[in-house]
Amino acid sequence: MSIRIAVIADTSLQRHVLQQALVGNGYEVILNSDPGRLDGEALAACEADLWLVDLAQLGDSPLVDQLLESSRVPVLFGQGQAPERHSEHYPRWERRLIGKLKRLAGDPTQAIGPSLEALLDQGGSPAQLTLPAALQDIRPAEGEAPREIWLLAASLGGPEAVKEFLDALPSGLPVGFVYAQHIDSAFESALPKAVGRHSLWQVVPARQGERLRCGEVVVAPIRHELAFEADGQLCILDRPWPEPYSPSIDQLMLNLAQQFGPRCGMIAFSGMGSDGSAAAAYFRRQGGEIWTQRANSCACSSMPDSLREDGYSQFSGAPRELAEALVRRLAEACAGDNE
Repeated sequence: MSIRIAVIADTSLQRHVLQQALVGNGYEVILNSDPGRLDGEALAACEADLWLVDLAQLGDSPLVDQLLESSRVPVLFGQGQAPERHSEHYPRWERRLIGKLKRLAGDPTQAIGPSLEALLDQGGSPAQLTLPAALQDIRPAEGEAPREIWLLAASLGGPEAVKEFLDALPSGLPVGFVYAQHIDSAFESALPKAVGRHSLWQVVPARQGERLRCGEVVVAPIRHELAFEADGQLCILDRPWPEPYSPSIDQLMLNLAQQFGPRCGMIAFSGMGSDGSAAAAYFRRQGGEIWTQRANSCACSSMPDSLREDGYSQFSGAPRELAEALVRRLAEACAGDNE
């Protein structure tokens, strides 16, 4: 069931930015109005799970007083003027807003977990891509350190998209993956099995002290931040991810780029919000590659859209096209090494 938000703001720009931020993070906006257009009857008829009130001129407002007296749901006030959508300050403003909404009204990502049942019931195994000749003679040994490390980042619609991507990949690629999926921790143990069911890749939960390996997809923990040593060793830290996302894609991008620089890449699959945008500039400066799932193949395109709109995405495609592009990239890199 969707989480319903009613917005009262006295500038059209603020209403527009709040609408985009809320819908992009999975909330349903059932009212978005100037206070001058509302009366007591409209307030009483609106069945919201939270009221978001953002007024430049608060003063004495009988409407707000009535809302406070009569509302049976939380009323959140004054998040301040929203920065420009492409401003460097916007991601921080959005994270602060969404963090408060999650605590007061609920988390839309809770709908992701139940969708895993459909993946577990899915029959048939799609055809894998062919391993290019340039890679056939250099198949990595079991447990070998990966040539490249790619972050698979996703939220709403992510499990389905990531599964399609992994199902298409052949074995024998000199790459390892870290998979960050926004999802309720109650479904954490079911995620590897649902996503890896038909894949030639081993999808495994992150374990302290293990290393990133070719042929494996390490699923980032939900409750604790995941960091990396220079040799690829996993470090599960004794602290939660920075709010409001668990796991935090921004933080994972920072942790990966700090250690692996040009050896790492990131693919933003279907998802809500803009997690990943704040760290994208640093990730690119360190030499990391950023790809995105094409909007018309996403269940929710807000997360990859934000990277594209900010100019960080270097390639976009449907999940299978992303798999094809990665295989092609690795083959070209290996062929170049042998020249």
